[in-house]
Amino acid sequence: MSTNLKYLSLGVLVFQTTSLVLTMRYSRTLKEEGPRYLSSTAVVIAELMKILACVLLVYKDSKCNLRTLNRVLHDEIVNKPMETLKLAIPSGIYTLQNNLLYVALSNLDAATYQVTYQLKILTTALFSVSMLSKKLGVYQWLSLVILMTGVAFVQQFVGLIAVLIACFSSGFAGVYFEKILKETKQSVWIRNIQLGFFGSIFGLMGVYIYDGEQLSKNGFFQGYNRLTWVVVVLQALGGLVIAAVIKYADNILKGFATSLSIILSTLISYFWLQDFVPTSVFFFGAILVIVATFLYGYDPKPAGNPIKA
Repeated sequence: MSTNLKYLSLGVLVFQTTSLVLTMRYSRTLKEEGPRYLSSTAVVIAELMKILACVLLVYKDSKCNLRTLNRVLHDEIVNKPMETLKLAIPSGIYTLQNNLLYVALSNLDAATYQVTYQLKILTTALFSVSMLSKKLGVYQWLSLVILMTGVAFVQQFVGLIAVLIACFSSGFAGVYFEKILKETKQSVWIRNIQLGFFGSIFGLMGVYIYDGEQLSKNGFFQGYNRLTWVVVVLQALGGLVIAAVIKYADNILKGFATSLSIILSTLISYFWLQDFVPTSVFFFGAILVIVATFLYGYDPKPAGNPIKA
């Protein structure tokens, strides 16, 4: 593994996690004339963009041959309806999660959100143990305890429920998706196309159920501006970028990226967005979360005795 690729991975991870949270927070709190954009429509457009991006990646893997692309999509998606339907469950949960993130960042500052959202490490670990029979070592269990303690110090009630539900949905959907990937040989891009397809359907249902009245008054793209499109693109391509570079980043590097993202979000929230006043309690909780993130990815040599839940 080259040093350049490792640092590129670090840069991409930090940029994606930090920029998405900050731009989403800013876009949901910016005071402008006219109606604010509907987060439910932004989720749908992000899913459509993800489908387009994945189709282009499959096209590239097909050696830029349209006939090969058509055959691959037909064979892997149309001709395998049951395999495609398996993605309906995680897709619906991801759609819920993406909508909840907008709710959370409409009520929580970016710094508090970043720290609290690390609870997804806990939920992912628990679902991995129960669904994948994964074994966690002593250091992993200790890190989860520290993580919960750290989040407890920085939590705020408003917006917290949205983050907690998003953490649980992220953990379950992520482990479910991992389980499906391990059971089949389909590429991650094909699977993301399937996810995006169902995500678009569920997202449109959410638009008309929850925002149908506003939609009929001001249209699908009400309140959209350049910043809105930046948020949508970051949300659509962020996961795909991470999927492409994550193989170059080890657990320590991912922990370092998470820590940098928390620090950057805190600084920018305080100096630029000016919607966050740090306290000693917050800093203590944030430090615990950062320590827990590193500890969870720590792989001692020799490995400790595994503990199975």
